[in-house]
Amino acid sequence: MKEHTVEKIGGTSMSDYAAVRDNIVLKNRKAAMEGVYQRIFVVSAYGGITDLLLEHKKSGRPGIFALFADANEDRSWSEAIEGLRDRMKEINASLFKDPELLAKANDFIGERLEDAERCLGDLERVCQHGHFALEGHLNTVSEMLASLGEAHSAWNTAALLREEEGINARFVDLTGWQDSDHLTLDERIQRAFKDIDMSRELPIVTGYAHTAEGLMNTFARGYSEMTFSRIAVITEAREAIIHKEYHLSSADPRLVGEEQAVPIGRTNYDVADQLANLGMEAIHPRAAKGLRQQEIPLRVMNTFEPEHRGTLVTGDYVSETPCVEIIAGRKNIYAVECFDQDMMGLMTSYDRSINDIIARFKGSVVTKDINANTITHFIANNLKTVKRIRSAICEKYPDCDIQVRKVAVVSAIGSDMKVPGMLSRAVAALARSGISVLAVHQSMRQVDMQFIINETDYEEAVKSLHHALVEVYDHGEAICAA
Repeated sequence: MKEHTVEKIGGTSMSDYAAVRDNIVLKNRKAAMEGVYQRIFVVSAYGGITDLLLEHKKSGRPGIFALFADANEDRSWSEAIEGLRDRMKEINASLFKDPELLAKANDFIGERLEDAERCLGDLERVCQHGHFALEGHLNTVSEMLASLGEAHSAWNTAALLREEEGINARFVDLTGWQDSDHLTLDERIQRAFKDIDMSRELPIVTGYAHTAEGLMNTFARGYSEMTFSRIAVITEAREAIIHKEYHLSSADPRLVGEEQAVPIGRTNYDVADQLANLGMEAIHPRAAKGLRQQEIPLRVMNTFEPEHRGTLVTGDYVSETPCVEIIAGRKNIYAVECFDQDMMGLMTSYDRSINDIIARFKGSVVTKDINANTITHFIANNLKTVKRIRSAICEKYPDCDIQVRKVAVVSAIGSDMKVPGMLSRAVAALARSGISVLAVHQSMRQVDMQFIINETDYEEAVKSLHHALVEVYDHGEAICAA
């Protein structure tokens, strides 16, 4: 293992260049510029840019890709490209004070936007012919568009550090733009880094990487974390670091209060997986796999509190005392309940068929319930997708009574939660707050407890569980039950 680190900077952090420069790149290194090197930075697109390129991650508001995929006649996707161009130039204007450098920045991203618009226009015309179906090209379109965001932020950051700070920053473009070679992710990374001297150069790398199999198609919006992880593994990094706009805390400070929520400090990859399942990713599970297997520790840091050591995630960590480390959850969950009296004795067949249907529509299952004649999947997708899943199940099992209900999931998570009575304490806390538990799950491994509740009770449930399982104990950065 070498001495360098690989560090990923999230989109919200990237939107504050001064904080990135001072709190991450130059932190404690101004007196010794050589200390800037032996690091690789993998950057996300500026905050909100990927939403404009694809679609809004939370609201589902269509971006360029979603508008193009609708294939309507109004060419609204072309107008969306103009809006994106204006936004990117606005960002550039806020970063570059030198007119010549600003012009270079605008030319760089402008050329790529023109190429992308030309490609979309050509594809649209080709697909008007009956022999070509747009659906067969949409994965490639999403990959092409996604690459623009990270190319923009990485080029800008490398140029700013090089021209304004005198750092030998190098723009490392993994997007494969106009590259005819279709490589695997590992091959593309190996090719890009074979001539880089990390003792004298500071690589600023695009979070998106073009691969033969398609990074977006495989990892959706978690693609930059996969790039980050594979770079750390292939270059044998000493440590992998993620810089976010918040700490990995015991709960959302906006819900439980800034003083009540504390950084976790230490945890393991198992806990990180549970968080990812709830959409609160410390790191994508597939990205964590390589780090875990290579025994590369992961540190999650707050960009805006640079002196804090953050939270260290390792494969072998278990809390000294059984404890709840974090209360996390997710709203906008749909419970798809399938009841069929004839299911008894055929549970395996029903379960397999319903899972196949959910997979066909790329459904994201958070958890599920099974009893003698009922299977309930709790799905984190939009209502349109859920309705398609329901219709397909109805077609497969016409006698099945299928109910769909919007709910929320709240979980208590920890590396070791083997504390007698913890489940009853949690349920009692919810009951004291007048919250009805619709379903509850606790695995034998006892690393998490999940409570299915009405969506309107979500915020109060998080506060109640945090108070009962975390705040009642003296806690620092290891939140353990007494």
